[in-house]
Amino acid sequence: MLIVENLHVQVEDNLILKGLNLRINAGEVHAIMGPNGSGKSTLSNVLAGKPGYEISDGSIKFLNKEITEFSPEERARMGLFLAFQYPVEIPGVSNMEFLKTACDSISNYHSTDPDSSIDFIKRARRLAEQVALNPDFLKRGVNEGFSGGEKKRNEILQLLMLKPRLAILDETDSGLDIDALKTVSEGINSYRNSDNAVLMITHYQRLLDHIKPDFVHVLANGQIVQSGDHTLAEKLEAEGYGWLSETGT
Repeated sequence: MLIVENLHVQVEDNLILKGLNLRINAGEVHAIMGPNGSGKSTLSNVLAGKPGYEISDGSIKFLNKEITEFSPEERARMGLFLAFQYPVEIPGVSNMEFLKTACDSISNYHSTDPDSSIDFIKRARRLAEQVALNPDFLKRGVNEGFSGGEKKRNEILQLLMLKPRLAILDETDSGLDIDALKTVSEGINSYRNSDNAVLMITHYQRLLDHIKPDFVHVLANGQIVQSGDHTLAEKLEAEGYGWLSETGT
């Protein structure tokens, strides 16, 4: 589903990603961990097509298409989704309008019939309740006046409504209390199936207690320096990242 090869990315004269390689297949959940400043959020932003990053070498293939020159909108219509570390507010645009426009755009791209307005509203209200978000929030501006936890639950509502092929979750667990973390994790787990994939960026093992990854990768100094199963995250939680330099990685 996603093949990243020898990816070099810089911002102005600062080289951040230095030959990163990553391969994700349908049905898989990958977690990326690493110290601050290692390039985790840069990777998520570059995959989503955020402006301001220069790809100086390497390639990104999504669903067998080279997407390095694609706009964020094109990538989103193809089925790539990014849940932001810091979700932004969009005053004046209601959640319902935002979701309906996005879903209709995706349907148009795939030449499928969009949901009727009634069916769409029913589905949005049902999924809002699933992620413990007051359905009345669907009438409010996107994230406008939402608490940190409500913004993160709203991101998962968008995920469930849009049904992307690849979900990139950039520190979705940050700022969540225990109950909100459980609710968000249940929403992500309900999204998972054999036709889609998840890339989670996190600092903490606690998210992976709820969403068990197939692979855990350590990103340091712009490269993935270690990969393993969920036990690697447990080792990082217990011992930090110092032992990586001790092993020569």
